[in-house]
Amino acid sequence: MGMAELCSSMPTSGGLYYAAAVLAPPGYGPFAAWVTGWSNWIVQVTGAPSVDYALSAMILASASITHPSYVPKDWQVFLLTVLVMIIHACISSMPTLWIARFNAYGSTMNMICLFIVIILIPASVTGSDTHPKFFPSKQVWSIQNGTDWPDGVAVLMSFIAIIWTMSGYDAPFHLSEECSNASIAAPRAIVMTSGVGGLAGWALQLVVAYTVVDITEVLDSDLGQPWASYLIEVMPKNTALAILSITIVCGFFMGQGCMVAASRVTFAYARDDCFPFSSWIKRVNKHTYTPVNAVWFNTVIGILLLLLIFGGTVAIGAIFSVGAIAAMVAFTIPIFIRVFFVGDRFRRGPWHLGKFSKPIGCCACAFILVMMPILCFPSVRGNDLTAELMNWTVVVYGGPMIMVTIWWFISAHKWFKGPKINVEHHMLGREEGLVEGVEGSSDSETHSYPSKKAELADEPVPTTEIK
Repeated sequence: MGMAELCSSMPTSGGLYYAAAVLAPPGYGPFAAWVTGWSNWIVQVTGAPSVDYALSAMILASASITHPSYVPKDWQVFLLTVLVMIIHACISSMPTLWIARFNAYGSTMNMICLFIVIILIPASVTGSDTHPKFFPSKQVWSIQNGTDWPDGVAVLMSFIAIIWTMSGYDAPFHLSEECSNASIAAPRAIVMTSGVGGLAGWALQLVVAYTVVDITEVLDSDLGQPWASYLIEVMPKNTALAILSITIVCGFFMGQGCMVAASRVTFAYARDDCFPFSSWIKRVNKHTYTPVNAVWFNTVIGILLLLLIFGGTVAIGAIFSVGAIAAMVAFTIPIFIRVFFVGDRFRRGPWHLGKFSKPIGCCACAFILVMMPILCFPSVRGNDLTAELMNWTVVVYGGPMIMVTIWWFISAHKWFKGPKINVEHHMLGREEGLVEGVEGSSDSETHSYPSKKAELADEPVPTTEIK
């Protein structure tokens, strides 16, 4: 909800990166944008590969279910994932209207299929002489601690899967420049995505908790895909394949949504010359009026990350683990600045939290403060901890972030001046940060892509800078 409030105030494709720059105290805007932007880009660029990897694993698991003698190879998973990513890249390169229709169909399909699965699983579960159809609540609501940590810490550690699954609700923020009435429609989409998705996901988790027979067997199954293993464990094969097929379709739409959101983030950052070759990445295609170069730049990065498949489950698992922590850091920085530094000078949009803005922001910051170290804990400790069981999140995320921070102090602070901003987004009492020019209003139906004609003609677009 804190993110939705920021989105209503400043609906731009830069999203959190832009908000951090606008909200930061004078002199710190570029650095706040730099840290937020790179953290957000890490989660965005790993989103599509991780979703498409899981999608490919489900497709090949369904093949294993149909043909028990078939065992997927790493190279098959890699090639299938690359193919899916290329398809998503092609869709994300289409004109905005086509993408909007595809995403609308995908969102509707996902919600319908989710409710179908929630109903279909309980109706299809078969019990046996050794286990009931549904397990009693006393057993379901008990803590089954599979870690070496106390129960309370283990419960918090289990949040990583939920955080990773829900880390994409900032997508409406990044797509706000491509929709009308963005200051209301985009924050509303953020709240609906997280709210409805969270409740529906909770319902699905309850269904699984009441029906799963052996969690260890599901995780260690030869299928290599826990969801497929669970379905085969609790219901007839044909029904399991039907539900798995529905999940595969939903996963395809989800991966495409991750791809298009990531490309818009990359485009926004390239406009401010964050990347090497930004002049090429930020070009808008003269036929589709979409950032096609940014799409394919992310696709290449994603395919290179997928080479981790050949490094084993621990290596490829890094893509999943880094997404959760990177998202939480990027989501929280602008909210933290807004609550503790901006105060009453915040320019609210038409969608806002009113008197609950600061309490909700404080709760969000407190939650992340607690969760950040816990998300880096390995499941085992002491003599049981090995390189294979180590949680490498702190290395996979911390390494790149340390490097970009060093880059900032060595070089980037000299040339990176923050995002090009709209004057109306400056906080009250912050006029000293204004420089020359004004960018078009972000509430109109034509935003950055509408300045496409100037960009395509290589003409400078009037902007302001944050200092």
